[in-house]
Amino acid sequence: MYLSRLHLEHFRNYRELDLCFSAPVTLVQGRNGQGKTNLLEAVYYLATSKSRHARAEREAVDRAAADEPIPYARIRGEVERKGESTTLEILFTLRGDGINYTKQARVNGAPRRSMDLIGHLRAVLFLPEDLTLVAGSPSERRRYIDVALCQIDRGYCQTLSRYQKVVTQRNSLLKQLQEQTDGPTAAAQLAFWNEQLVELGTRVLARRHSYLAALAPIARRVHGELSQQQESLELQYLPSFNTGLYSEDDYQRLREGEEVETDGIVGLEVGAETINQRFRERLEARRGVELRAGSSLYGPHRDELVFVVNGWNLRTYGSRGQQRTGALALKLGELQAMAEATGEKPILLLDDVMSELDAQRRAALLEALADVRQGIVTTTNWAQFSSEFQENAQLLQIEAGVATSAAGGL
Repeated sequence: MYLSRLHLEHFRNYRELDLCFSAPVTLVQGRNGQGKTNLLEAVYYLATSKSRHARAEREAVDRAAADEPIPYARIRGEVERKGESTTLEILFTLRGDGINYTKQARVNGAPRRSMDLIGHLRAVLFLPEDLTLVAGSPSERRRYIDVALCQIDRGYCQTLSRYQKVVTQRNSLLKQLQEQTDGPTAAAQLAFWNEQLVELGTRVLARRHSYLAALAPIARRVHGELSQQQESLELQYLPSFNTGLYSEDDYQRLREGEEVETDGIVGLEVGAETINQRFRERLEARRGVELRAGSSLYGPHRDELVFVVNGWNLRTYGSRGQQRTGALALKLGELQAMAEATGEKPILLLDDVMSELDAQRRAALLEALADVRQGIVTTTNWAQFSSEFQENAQLLQIEAGVATSAAGGL
């Protein structure tokens, strides 16, 4: 899998860019605010159909697009894979309200759903803010799992999308029931959405668990190398209800961030049938609590991923350096886990993270880069990379949305 060409029109601060990738690693240099991150975002869009930064589609469109007869923005990439070339495209077009934009996906020129882009190009994106993945909110860690899994398993992505819609519908019903009598009609409606929540939620939870079961030993090995074998990392998947993986005492202690001597990623000793049954029991037992809250309090949308080092919860007790090491181990582990699951190495996208790392962690990242099929790295300072590294890389410089070759022209 290799992105051979990237074409941008009115995307972020790029009025137009046509870039051919000519080396396994492309090193992009520029001052802050010139468009380095936007370049990586464009590649990430093609891989996932989503942005890590834009809250609305209009944020991805260059203001100069307003000068066009029909305002638009375009991301197009050519992917070489298994001897075949595929053209992926995302087109942003202005809606009738004159403010917002609609996103349209195309594969080889044919209109497709955004979800159909996924799997043609896979990417692992590492941003400076990802270094806080361990200490951030549970929603950030859930999103991390979901993005990785969607690139591996399109079926998971479809199930997750359906599950999220069910949560929205169920929340709407629970809010209505806060002000209404809990009669037979309401009970029937809630029973319907409970069934949907349990069936889809069980599939989401089980798939997340199996992915983490594959990722955990890889991340543990990488973490051991980063910590010079002084620390041992465990990943513990902690559902919003006890699936039976833990004793009730251990489960409650884990939910409260206390130390527990257990491995939360232990194969799939708890099957989907058991998860399904316990999920139903939890919803029935806590029905009154959810009605009072007017919200769905249990399910994969409330689950947590816990990092444990030498028996201690890294989020609660880890130093900033330890938390960064945990996040880096997870990202580097994701590279290998994705390659093993699909048989293809994903593109590694690094956005100016070298300046945030010490020498040992920088060396680990450079080693990972040496093993990928393709990597795109941004930096504000050429000096962060050795002359040998630069000699073997494609060098680009970006200023105000214009890319030029550091070796003398694109």
